[in-house]
Amino acid sequence: MISVIIPVLNEGATIRQVIKVIKKTARVIEIIVVDDNSTDNTVEEALKEKVRVITSSQRGKGISMREGMMAAKHDIIMYVDGDILTYPENLVELLTDAIVNDEADFTKSYFERQAGRVTQLVAKPLLSILFPDLAHFEQPLSGMIAARKSLLKQVHFENDYGVDIGLLIDMHLLQARIREVNIGKLENAMQTWEQLSKMSREVSRTILRKAESIPVQNLETLGNINIIREQMEFSILESIDKLQKMVIFNLDETVFTQNYTYLAALAFDKEDALYQILEHYSDPVIRLERSAALFQGRNLAELLEVADSIPVTPDIRHVIRELKKRGYVCGFITDGFECVANHMKNKLGADFAFANRLHLIHSVSTGELTIPEYFMDGNNPSATYDKSNILKYISDKYHISPQNVIYVGNGESDRVMLQEAGVGVAYHPQFVEVETMADKVIEDICMAPLLDIAQAGSAVRKNNRWPSKKVMRNIGIGSLAAVATAGLIYLAAKQIKKAFEADRDDVDVKALKPA
Repeated sequence: MISVIIPVLNEGATIRQVIKVIKKTARVIEIIVVDDNSTDNTVEEALKEKVRVITSSQRGKGISMREGMMAAKHDIIMYVDGDILTYPENLVELLTDAIVNDEADFTKSYFERQAGRVTQLVAKPLLSILFPDLAHFEQPLSGMIAARKSLLKQVHFENDYGVDIGLLIDMHLLQARIREVNIGKLENAMQTWEQLSKMSREVSRTILRKAESIPVQNLETLGNINIIREQMEFSILESIDKLQKMVIFNLDETVFTQNYTYLAALAFDKEDALYQILEHYSDPVIRLERSAALFQGRNLAELLEVADSIPVTPDIRHVIRELKKRGYVCGFITDGFECVANHMKNKLGADFAFANRLHLIHSVSTGELTIPEYFMDGNNPSATYDKSNILKYISDKYHISPQNVIYVGNGESDRVMLQEAGVGVAYHPQFVEVETMADKVIEDICMAPLLDIAQAGSAVRKNNRWPSKKVMRNIGIGSLAAVATAGLIYLAAKQIKKAFEADRDDVDVKALKPA
């Protein structure tokens, strides 16, 4: 009658208890444990309960669920997780009665638990916009479900955190009768920031992909979706119970060793146009918008290739890793593009990135830019663009005092942040004024001294340490380095441009340029 499938990965400590609970049902069942190539004793423990164990052909929960369904002999399929020790003894009945009695085709559980941040901040808001008929579900991401096998054969199993919401949406699109059932109170381990962040991306990606066939009514809907995704990235910070310490690096000035905007303009033959913008426009918003327009038609791969060509501060990965071990949440701030900042965030192991949003359609830049609220003072209608507003944003939204923030920068635009953050660290400062406003100065080419500063937890403000280096030019979006560094930028840009031109047979890069 019922096939109970348990996808598992390294759950040797709990799998036997889960199986014993399921066996307490009075219904005729088979139990299939689908091992996702565990490296512990999961398989050995499951076999002690004399159940069928199969090995997934490829790691991933979605594949395990699909292959378990394919191996099932009965018409009703039930899925449960293998790491929960508080299932009720009548779990099988709770999940399958409605299907057995022909009252539903698909059942999805809900239960009492710790607040589900991805559910509240991503899944439900996106469903309310794109699939309003599903917005009422208490826990759309629940993995304890049951369904008719005939329907499961028609759906797609995502192979990541999007699998559960994907099944719910597919069942809805198949017009299946769906019922949500209460299975009591469950306890499971709280997930880390990295897991929650990954989950939010994969859940939102699945919902948006499932909604591709639904016409978007207006730009406001798109804007709401972007806000939801953005909210998740930063509000997950609240889920870290003991969050008290944060380090923010200026991506352009302290992580990249060369200026991204200038290097990209140089690589794409837009150097002169960039200089014209910086020379004729003083308003930072206009500068940013017109600079973004230079990259119209450039695809994401090209933009990220420029980022990957820029050397980073030698030990930045190690420093970020060590800071996180000490309880700091680490992230980047930049006047540049969100797609580049997020790429570097993932590449270097940071937790978040504050940046401007370059609009991409089918992964190609439209040349349009959206400046997020955290760079503007929402309480002041006449306020202008200012990165330092981020400290107030963090304080208001996440209740993290600026005194608990270490800010690392070196440009003229960093002066306010260096002064208002709890500890302002000037990394090779370009101006005397910047140096005098910082609490600490790092003269070393590496970032390792920051670990000592963070360890101290506070800093004594000191005056001038050493004369500023001669600055070639301040371009507003992020100061260019000294003349010698500019030479390296130029050579690196020429190398990128040469690589683009070599690929013309495959992709006509010139055709991507705006008219």
